Amino acid sequence: MLTQEEFELWCHRQNLTEAAIKVVEQIRSSQPSRLVGGGKKNVAGRYPRHKMGVTIQFESHKVELPYIYQLEYDDEVLEYYDQPPPIKISYQANNGRNLSFFYTPDFFVLKNNSVGWVECKTENKLQKLAEESRNRYALGEDNQWHTPPGEHYAEQFGFFFRVWSDAEINWVLQRNLNFLEDYYHAECPLVEKSAILTVLSVISAQLGITLAALLHLAEGTTPDDIYSLIATEQIYVDLTAAPLVEPERCFVFRNEQTAFAYRSIILTQTTANDISSPVIDIIPGSSVIYDGNILTIVLLGETSVLLHTNESQAVELALNTFENLVREGKITGFRNKVECNLSNEIKEILLKASEQDLKDANFRYSIIEPWLRGQPIEDNKIPKRTFRYWKAKYLQAQQKYGYGYIGLLSFNNVKGNQNRKLPEATIQLMQNFIEENYETHKQKSKLAVYEVFKTALSAAGVTADLIPSYKTLIKEINKRSGYEQTVKRSGSRSAYSQEAFYWELELTTPRHGDRPFEIGHIDHTLVDIELRCSRTAKVLGRPWVTFLVDAYTRRILAVYITFDPPSYRSCMMVLRICVQRYSRLPQIIVSDNGREFHSTYYQTLIALCDHTLKYRPPSKARFNAVGERLFGTAMTQLVYNLAGNTQITKKVRLMTKSVNPKNLALWTLDLFYHYLCEWAYEIYDTREHPALGQTPREAYTDGMAQFGIRSHRMISYGESFKLLTMPTTDKGKAKVDPSQGLQIRHIHYWSNAFRDPEIQKTYVNVRYDPFDVGIAYAYVQGQWVECISEQYSIFKGRSEKEIEIATAELRKRHQNHAKQFNVRGRHLASFLSTVEAEEVLLEQRLRDSQMQNVFCVIDGGSPNHIPFAQSEEKESSHTKESKDWDPPSPENISVNVNKLEIYSEY
Repeated sequence: MLTQEEFELWCHRQNLTEAAIKVVEQIRSSQPSRLVGGGKKNVAGRYPRHKMGVTIQFESHKVELPYIYQLEYDDEVLEYYDQPPPIKISYQANNGRNLSFFYTPDFFVLKNNSVGWVECKTENKLQKLAEESRNRYALGEDNQWHTPPGEHYAEQFGFFFRVWSDAEINWVLQRNLNFLEDYYHAECPLVEKSAILTVLSVISAQLGITLAALLHLAEGTTPDDIYSLIATEQIYVDLTAAPLVEPERCFVFRNEQTAFAYRSIILTQTTANDISSPVIDIIPGSSVIYDGNILTIVLLGETSVLLHTNESQAVELALNTFENLVREGKITGFRNKVECNLSNEIKEILLKASEQDLKDANFRYSIIEPWLRGQPIEDNKIPKRTFRYWKAKYLQAQQKYGYGYIGLLSFNNVKGNQNRKLPEATIQLMQNFIEENYETHKQKSKLAVYEVFKTALSAAGVTADLIPSYKTLIKEINKRSGYEQTVKRSGSRSAYSQEAFYWELELTTPRHGDRPFEIGHIDHTLVDIELRCSRTAKVLGRPWVTFLVDAYTRRILAVYITFDPPSYRSCMMVLRICVQRYSRLPQIIVSDNGREFHSTYYQTLIALCDHTLKYRPPSKARFNAVGERLFGTAMTQLVYNLAGNTQITKKVRLMTKSVNPKNLALWTLDLFYHYLCEWAYEIYDTREHPALGQTPREAYTDGMAQFGIRSHRMISYGESFKLLTMPTTDKGKAKVDPSQGLQIRHIHYWSNAFRDPEIQKTYVNVRYDPFDVGIAYAYVQGQWVECISEQYSIFKGRSEKEIEIATAELRKRHQNHAKQFNVRGRHLASFLSTVEAEEVLLEQRLRDSQMQNVFCVIDGGSPNHIPFAQSEEKESSHTKESKDWDPPSPENISVNVNKLEIYSEY
C-alpha cells in the first residue's frame, strides 16, 4: 500500500486535478460501500489481499475472484478497492426515457499510469444487458465491452471506466496462480543455492524438459524448491499453457527467451498441412503418395490402376504391382489435416443416426467392402439390384462428402409422414391450457385441466371426435415436464433436484481442488443420537457435530461436538483442532451462509491466517456434496449402530416407550466424541474411498509428496493462536478504567498491569474465553495478560451461553418495571447465585460440564468419567427411570465397538 508521500508523488505524475485527488482520497479512506452476498447461483467470499494487507470482497468466484487474482499479480497495479462509493450515471433507456441513478462499481484500481473504476460481469449477462439497455452497455469495434455513461462520468476526472468480461479469463493461468499462491508469500523460504544449481543443470541438459521429468530427475531437491523457483521466475514455465498439476504437459526452461526459441523450432517442423496415412482407399477419387508425389486414382480396372499426377499426367500401374508397392510401404495413403477433421455437416448427419441406422450401415459396408478393395465378391445371397444400389449410394456420398459411409445410412426412423394428425390450432390451444392452467402455483391435477380443456373445445364448436384424448394431454404435459415445470408448480426449492447438473466444461478450478489443503468445507449437522449427562444421568438431548473436510483427499481434518446450536464458537473450535492436528488450515475455506460463518470473529481469524473465505449459494446442497455425503456416512457407519440413536423417531406414530431413544440413551458427550474421533481419524481415514480409488490418508500422503509440503505456511499451535480463536468485543477493544478495569459483556475484568498510568484510560485489544467468562485477556505493552472478572468465584467456569441466558432472564423479569434496565456484573452474580437461577440454568450447566471432558479429548487425553451418584433426596420421575444407568467405560465400549461390523463401504 502506498504511503502518503508515495501517493502524493503518484498524483503529481498523473497530473490529477484537485477534484480527482479528492475522489481518490475519499475512496482510499472509505470502507466498502456495501457488504456483498452471493445470489442463488453465485459463490461469494473474501480474499486476503497481500498487496494491501486487508481482505477484499467478491460476489462471484468465477468472475470477480479471477479479476482479483489478475490485479494481485499485476506489477502495474498499485492499489485496488472493492465496492467504492457510488457514482451517479445518466443515460437514455430504449423507450426514450432519461434515467439517472447512483451506481456502485465492483472495483477502483490505481495503476502506475492510470486510475479508474472496473465493473465485472459475465459475457452472457452483458449480452442481455446490451439488448435491454443499448445506451448503457455496448460491444465496441475493439471487441471490448463499454459503458458510455460510466466512461462519461470518469472522463471529468481523467479516469477510466472499464467493463471486464469473464471471456477475458485465462482459466489455466488462474488455476496456476492459485496453485502457486503459497509460494508468492513473503515468508516463503529461499531455495538453497545447491538446489538451484541442480535444477538448472537438469534443465540445461535436456531442452524442453517436462515438469514431471524435472521433479523426478532433480535429485536432492523437493517439489517445494521447484515450485518456489517457478513462482520467483528463476526458471520459466508458461503458466498460460498447461496446469502445473498436470506436470507431464508443462515444459520447463531456463528463461522465457529459451522457451520462445524452442516453440519456434517446433512450429517450423510441424507446419506441413499434408500427412501420410497407412490406410488406403483404392477407389476412384482417392489420393496416394509415392516417392513424395501425390497421385489420384482415376480408374480401377480388373488388372490395372490408372492414376493422375498433380499436373494431370496419366500413370498406369498393374494391379499386382500397385498392391506390392503398398505392402512395401512405398505407396501410402494421403490425408490432408484439414480433411481429417469431419465437417460440421457430416457430424450433424452422424449425430442424427440412430443405433439401428449405424448397424444397418455397418452391415451394408461389410457387403460392399470387398468390391471397394478390388477383391472378388462372394455370393452373399444379397440381390444384385440391392448390391448395385448400395454401391451407387456409397459413391455418391464419397463424391459429395468425401466419406462414402454416409450414403449407407438409412434413417428409417425419419421416413414417412412425420406431421402430427391433430390440427395445429388444437395443439397450440392444448399448449396454452397446460401453461395457463396446469403449470401454476395452484397445482391443478391433469384430469381437472383436461375437463376445462375439453369444455373449451366444445364451446368453440369442435366435434367430439376431434377433441384430443386424456392420454394425449398427459403425453403433452410429460413432454414439458422437468425443472421449469416444477418451478412453476412447486417453486425453485422443490425443483432443485431436477436442476441441470453442469459439469465444468471450461478449465476453471476443479470442484474438489488440485491438492491437499487447497479447499476445505465446514458444515454442521444435528447428530441422530440422544446423550446423557455423566453426573446426573439426565438426558441432555442430541448434540451438534461440526466437520472440516479436505475436498481433494476427502480426509476429515477436524471434528468438534457440542450441545449448543451452531455458532461462531463451533467454527473457531474446529479451526483450532485442525491447526492442532496439522499445523495448517486449508487455503480456501467454503461454508454455507449461516450467521455463524458471517461472524466478525470467524472472518477475522481467517483473514489473520491469510486464507480465502467462500460462501456457497443458499439452498444449493450440491456445492457441499463432499460434506453432505460425509454426514450420511457418519450416521450409517457409526451412529445408527449405537444405543439411543433416533432412527425410530422418523416413524413417530410407531414409536412406543420401550423403543423411545430418550429411554435407551446410554452414551455421554465425552465418550461419544472420543469414539467419533476414532472413527473419523482412524477407521474412515484408512478405508478405500470409491471416488478416489485409495484411502483418504493415502491420497493425502501422495498429494503432499507431489505438490509440496509448503512448510512455510504452517501455523504454530501455541497460546497466541489459541487467543486468536477466542472472540472479542464488537469494537475489538475496551477502555481501561483506573478503578474497575475493562468491561466486557456487562462484566468488569482486572489485571495488575492496569495500574500503569500510561495504560489507564486507553483502549486495548481484548479477548475472552467463551467457555469460561471468569477470565479475559488484554493486549498490554506488547503482550497478552490474563484478567480476572469481578465476582470470580461465581463466574468461574460459566460459559458465555449461560451468561446470555441469565441476561435474557433478567431483562424479562424487569421489562414490566423499568423502561430501561442495564444489566451489571453484580446483578448477574447475584442472579446466578440464587436457587431460581439454578433452575433456569441447570440444563445449560450440565451441557457445559460435559464440554470440559470434550476439551480433554481435544487436547489428546482420554475423557474423565465422574460416576453418577444417586441423590439421597427424593428422586424425580426421570431419575427413577434411569436409576440403573451406569456410565460406560472406554475399555468396555472399545471391545463392543470393535465387534460391530459397522464400517461399510463409502
